[in-house]
Amino acid sequence: MRLRSSLVTLSVATALVLTACSTGQGGTTGGDPTAEAGVALTIAKPDGAITTESHNPYLGDSSASKYGYAKVIFEPLALVNPTGDLGTTPWLAESVEWNDDYTELTVVPRSGVTWSDGTEFTGDDIVFTFDQYLNGTLTDTSGLNYEGATVDGDAITLKFADSKYTAQSRVLHTPIVPKHIWENIADPNTDPLTEDGLAVGTGPYVLSSWSTESVTLTANPDYWGGELAVPELHYISYGDNAALTTALVSGEADWAQAFIPQIEDSYLSADEDNHFLASPTAGAATLFMNLQTKPFNDVALREALAWTIDRQAYVDIAREGASEPVWNVTGLGSVLEDEVIPEFQGQEYSVDVDKARQILTDAGYTWEGDALVDPDGERVSFSISVPAGWSDWNTEQALIAEELNEALGIEVVVDQPDWGGWDAARQEGTFQAIIHWLEDTGNAYGMYTSTMDPKWIVDGRAQFNFGRFEDPAVTEALNTYATASSDEEREEASAVLQTAFAEHVPAIPLGAHPLLGEYNTRNYVGWPTEEDQYASADPTQPGIVQVLVNLEPAE
Repeated sequence: MRLRSSLVTLSVATALVLTACSTGQGGTTGGDPTAEAGVALTIAKPDGAITTESHNPYLGDSSASKYGYAKVIFEPLALVNPTGDLGTTPWLAESVEWNDDYTELTVVPRSGVTWSDGTEFTGDDIVFTFDQYLNGTLTDTSGLNYEGATVDGDAITLKFADSKYTAQSRVLHTPIVPKHIWENIADPNTDPLTEDGLAVGTGPYVLSSWSTESVTLTANPDYWGGELAVPELHYISYGDNAALTTALVSGEADWAQAFIPQIEDSYLSADEDNHFLASPTAGAATLFMNLQTKPFNDVALREALAWTIDRQAYVDIAREGASEPVWNVTGLGSVLEDEVIPEFQGQEYSVDVDKARQILTDAGYTWEGDALVDPDGERVSFSISVPAGWSDWNTEQALIAEELNEALGIEVVVDQPDWGGWDAARQEGTFQAIIHWLEDTGNAYGMYTSTMDPKWIVDGRAQFNFGRFEDPAVTEALNTYATASSDEEREEASAVLQTAFAEHVPAIPLGAHPLLGEYNTRNYVGWPTEEDQYASADPTQPGIVQVLVNLEPAE
């Protein structure tokens, strides 16, 4: 398992050399005479004006979080790649090491680092950051269950109440803040950090100016990672995707994360220096079925659907290429292929209507004309629900309805309620089928806890496992996977989970959840590419600092 690496000591300098070795389309420009070194980089979002100034990295609704600029001011202990090799790169820590059951993390603070106000960064800042959760001054919204730290020389051991194997990135991506400033902040849960001298970090950029239209940050001249090629960042938020696309095409914006319809015609073909990268992750857009009611309380029907729904059409049409299909019977996509047990390696679904119809026939289904009839003599029909305006998944609803009607004679009603109606139905279990995302853990656990774990059902309301699947052996295997103290235990548990998923078909993954990034190589190269996904190209992710230190002027 690539994410589980217990000891990671790769230096940042080494990491940057490695990432520079394979930059693909982002690595050369063919001597573009229009390239201009030392120009600002504009990072854009399509979310409209943000009216309230707040630089607090712990607040999800702060402008720093919504724009994403918090991630270039406040840095984490390490960066966990959500794509590519799923590897961990030490950042503010020179090394990170988990104990066998992932209840303790030992880190060595990076030497030679200063806060942007000139104060030395030390291990005290790390301990202080996490102790905020322990003493209650900072709400533990990430569920870290931190219990305290011990210090032995340069090494700091952070202790947690339960295993963090499936939540490593939540621990490692915690923004580290300066003790000498934050110990004087009365309520770190609400303070906007707008007074002079509060938005202090170790990151590559420092806050210069803020307005509801844009935020400007300048390169930190004393950054521990070395001199930065990009001298200034401008964060701008446009009113919608159309305005954002126009800005990207005109060169007004350089870097964005957005789903752009007809991206080839509307963006890529406008300039050979325009690029788009969709990086698959461990998550997936998934068809959840209500297993408690007809027609989905019959595994034969679920299996027939799995042999009929065209995942490639989801990628090509609904997602316009911005994903990759998930065909393996275990539900695991390409970034998790190393976790697939030998029994299921190469065991793939495909669009095989004859096989699907045979499964149904063997289970007692018949056809009256073109309509599928269940063993009770009732026509098979159901609704599939996705909120109105979710254009890619709305398109997939129509595709599934057409595929199942033409191939199997199933009547599928496309339901597009508002968010409130959809949210209530998924939680209360009053839906028949929905398309939804998965809990992201960076490993196989995310797929299986999301689709088969009863822990998500509290007081009759579901946060995941919307189909309400329950099997004691599967529940035990989920707990073992999350808390195992050896690879052998975890692999045995994974085998139970994969077998159960393949046999029961509790949900049908459609395509990998991608991290999207649009960027141009007119002035800078060294971006992530399909050949070198050292990070995603999504500027809202923690790996943005890795990308920024890897950029070099185009020649």
